Amino acid sequence: MTDIYSTDTRSEDKTMPAVCYGLYLLAFATGFTAIIGVIIAYAQRSSAGPVMQTHYTFLIRTFWIGIVLMLVSGAIGGIIFGIGAILTVVLIGFPIMALAGLIFAVPAVWFAVRCIMGLVVLSRGDAYPRPHAVLA
Repeated sequence: MTDIYSTDTRSEDKTMPAVCYGLYLLAFATGFTAIIGVIIAYAQRSSAGPVMQTHYTFLIRTFWIGIVLMLVSGAIGGIIFGIGAILTVVLIGFPIMALAGLIFAVPAVWFAVRCIMGLVVLSRGDAYPRPHAVLA
């Protein structure tokens, strides 16, 4: 029985997963390249070897979980920001608005950390250890 974590990755192409990770990180500047990255990940996953399939699964889950986190933090952060904007009249609104800014930043930090972790694992030629995990 073959274990996917001990598979020889020399025959597997690491270029396309690296391109996907790069497109995800480039989305911080452009805002749309992550969509191209997830399309590539979906297209390449079925033809990839077992080790690279873990990276494509990780990339796809990172994209969709990131979208959900952005929507949730946007809604919660927007409400908190609105309350803070109203309360700026009595000066307590400024720290509340700062809290809203932190809430807006959480998905971006999560997304960047996952992409960087994926690139590190990919550069070693290893399969991503837990592609279905949300936090790591």
